[in-house]
Amino acid sequence: MHAIAPLFSLVINFPVGILGILAFALWIWALVNALTNPRLSGGEKIAWVLVIIFLNVLGALIYLLVARRK
Repeated sequence: MHAIAPLFSLVINFPVGILGILAFALWIWALVNALTNPRLSGGEKIAWVLVIIFLNVLGALIYLLVARRK
């Protein structure tokens, strides 16, 4: 039983870690994109940056779905 515990931990933690890294990359990408998006006015940029910062990955997904289609 003791030999299975590290394998089980690896099987669970590896995909969760990869998802965490991908979520962080999405968050950084959305933040940089919101700051450099020429189609957004100054006030819109500030609003989107605040949404992305305070809502984290959810804010990045909202930006991806709403603001990028503008």
